[in-house]
Amino acid sequence: MSTEQQKNPKARKSSFRRKQDDDRQLLSWTDEDRATAAAFTHADQWRVLRILGEFVEGFDALAELGPAITIFGSARTDPNDPMYEAAVQTGELLARTGFTVITGGGPGIMEAANKGAFEAEGESVGIGIDLPFETGVNEYVTLPLEFRYFFVRKTMFAKYAKGFVFFPGGYGTLDELFEALTLIQTGKLASMPVVLFGSAYWQGLHDWIVNQLLDGGKVSGKDIDLYTITDDPRAVVEAMIAGMRSQAENPAASLD
Repeated sequence: MSTEQQKNPKARKSSFRRKQDDDRQLLSWTDEDRATAAAFTHADQWRVLRILGEFVEGFDALAELGPAITIFGSARTDPNDPMYEAAVQTGELLARTGFTVITGGGPGIMEAANKGAFEAEGESVGIGIDLPFETGVNEYVTLPLEFRYFFVRKTMFAKYAKGFVFFPGGYGTLDELFEALTLIQTGKLASMPVVLFGSAYWQGLHDWIVNQLLDGGKVSGKDIDLYTITDDPRAVVEAMIAGMRSQAENPAASLD
């Protein structure tokens, strides 16, 4: 309370009325208020707050995770596909080794990796996205999250990962692959293992990178070493363990 308000009772009453008016304005809900509020929820200012809220929710939910591996792959992979079973085995082996498994929470490869981690009694995270054709996270997720914005979701995939595994997938998988490689290449993300699972699927892309990007001077020789290709779930786990050891032995390098 100001000195003037202490000395002048009228000033105190005026101040109290202003506070009452503030509360009334906050709690009022007329048709005009409703229209104004509805319009504001489509404004950029409101989107910024919603984006901030999604980051806060994600950071809060995932802050206490142990070392995690993010696994990507097609939502269209059938359970009878050999890649589905390979993803189950990979998720299981990673969980038994002590890694948390993070996926996009959907069907296909994501479901398979979550299933492997779940059946191994490990932490199985599903970071979903609000899309018309998505139906929420799969039944094997123990820690579900869902986001509206792709870039917030992608931040969660990268921030808590100690390594990435890419099973055969479409545009979304390729988008995540090249973003991960770009972040590591530019030093925005700590150096960590990136494993492409399924040599028959990925070899053509690797050949194109070598023949077009490397030979054309678009990337350097060391950029080709940012990823490896395998067909063995055990090799995935070995790569992740080696990456953890490398980060522990060279912490300064991972922060460049």
